[in-house]
Amino acid sequence: MNPPLVSLIVPCRNERASIEGALRSILEQETPGGDLEIIVADGMSDDGTRPVLERMAKENPRVRVIDNPGRIVSTGLNAAIAAARGQILLRFDAHTRYARDYVRRCLEVLNETGADNVGGPWVARGETLIGRAIAAAFQSPFAVGWARGHDSGYEGPVDSVYLGCWRRAVFDRIGLFDETLVRNQDDEWNLRLTRAGGRIWQSPRIRSEYSVRESLPALFRQYLQYGYWKVGVIRKHRLPASPRHLVPGLFLAALLALGVAGVFWMPAAKAAAILLALYALAMLAAALRTASRAGWALFPVLPLVFACYHFGYGLGFLAGLLSRPRAEGRFSKLTREPVAPGLASEKGRSA
Repeated sequence: MNPPLVSLIVPCRNERASIEGALRSILEQETPGGDLEIIVADGMSDDGTRPVLERMAKENPRVRVIDNPGRIVSTGLNAAIAAARGQILLRFDAHTRYARDYVRRCLEVLNETGADNVGGPWVARGETLIGRAIAAAFQSPFAVGWARGHDSGYEGPVDSVYLGCWRRAVFDRIGLFDETLVRNQDDEWNLRLTRAGGRIWQSPRIRSEYSVRESLPALFRQYLQYGYWKVGVIRKHRLPASPRHLVPGLFLAALLALGVAGVFWMPAAKAAAILLALYALAMLAAALRTASRAGWALFPVLPLVFACYHFGYGLGFLAGLLSRPRAEGRFSKLTREPVAPGLASEKGRSA
């Protein structure tokens, strides 16, 4: 058999509720010239995901399931890349649904732009009232710091892109994903790419919908993890990819410092109250604007959603500063994800 032109790589772990729907969405893709293969890197799932994967692999020979003993996304991506036979690699996610022309559009944009990594905007969807509020806030500049990746209409260069589509050769230049990172491994890889002179391109022609968490505690934990592991990326490269990555942590640090100082010095307490009031006013304005676009039923929930985004990320960031996040050989108290020792690849470490 000739090697397939395109390899679709899917890292997953304990995704029994969503993996079949995600794979069927992937299997419905328009087949590009040269055909495609789907490689699922299973992180040793123990919730019934693996039988679903094995059944689907038997039903469709294009699906191949491999082990990911590291059990985190970065080790799964690297295992899938190593097993892939395609010249073009696309990352897929178990919590996302894709337009039928997703693969074809990725290839079009990759060829048209000559970029090293391409993808579509990060568009969210929710099912419940809370989920729909989380998804609406996800597209709000106030929640995500005016990140272009959340702008569904933007086309052009970005500092990071949702999921990704690459030529295999780019990994020979830049290296694989950093396996010391439980989260934010894609941000770190894209930062490495741009600092090596590479280009990342976003196009609204590449369409997908990401399923958000459906509860406020789950959202808070998710952004706690993002903030926590972002510190590892910044420490590795000594600078953030964007100043917006620092804002929630600086805001929370200032609020805490003023609050503590206010116990002994009244002007500091007043400054903390003013800072918190300004944040509340900005949050209320953002909630009004978001509800006017997404539906007024979401308005009562949106301030809580924005607070989960900001305070979850900010608290995680401060915790990361204090604890030096490392993945190897331990359980992170913030991620609750076990990681086997000795998994960091040499490419990921040295690039």
